[in-house]
Amino acid sequence: MPIHTGQLDLSTEGDADVVDITDAVQRVVSAAEVDEGLVSAFVRGSTAAITTMEHEPGNVADLRSVLDALAPPHAEWEHDRLNHDTNSHAHQRASIVGPSESVPVKGGSLALGTWQQIVLIDFDDRPRDRTVFVHVVS
Repeated sequence: MPIHTGQLDLSTEGDADVVDITDAVQRVVSAAEVDEGLVSAFVRGSTAAITTMEHEPGNVADLRSVLDALAPPHAEWEHDRLNHDTNSHAHQRASIVGPSESVPVKGGSLALGTWQQIVLIDFDDRPRDRTVFVHVVS
């Protein structure tokens, strides 16, 4: 089973910055010259996540609202207390969403829905440099 690997290096703003990485992932798929297969995108780090969504301002705002309700930034987090830190909410959010997403490849393209994009979400409370590993399996 051949595997083609790519790497995306990104800078984010933190604070639930949502970055559309669909085109970059598709470039890795195209470079792999795979007609049918599966692509996986995985972000390194415990305060970021990857998922699919309709990447438009209203949906991004709604996602941030949901995550603020689930894991508020200024709650009394044990991680923050024990480590004199301020980003436990980022760790919790990343755990809920997850570090990776897999998408089928069909006809050399990502088999995403019309309004579906692959996004990186950086939950940390400061700007970060992020690395996303992309593996294409055929």
